[in-house]
Amino acid sequence: MITALRRFLRDERGATAIEYGIIAVGISVTIVVAVTAIGTNVKQRYDYVLEKVSSGN
Repeated sequence: MITALRRFLRDERGATAIEYGIIAVGISVTIVVAVTAIGTNVKQRYDYVLEKVSSGN
């Protein structure tokens, strides 16, 4: 029982998985922010073009 507990306490595989999870969350948040910013910019340009086409200018 004590040997199993010592082995469990020395095992770092779980910590590595958590680190990879944190990295994945950081990348995901960055992608969401970038896509949102690009999407807003594209929508503004689309609205501008639509307004110009509708007004005949």
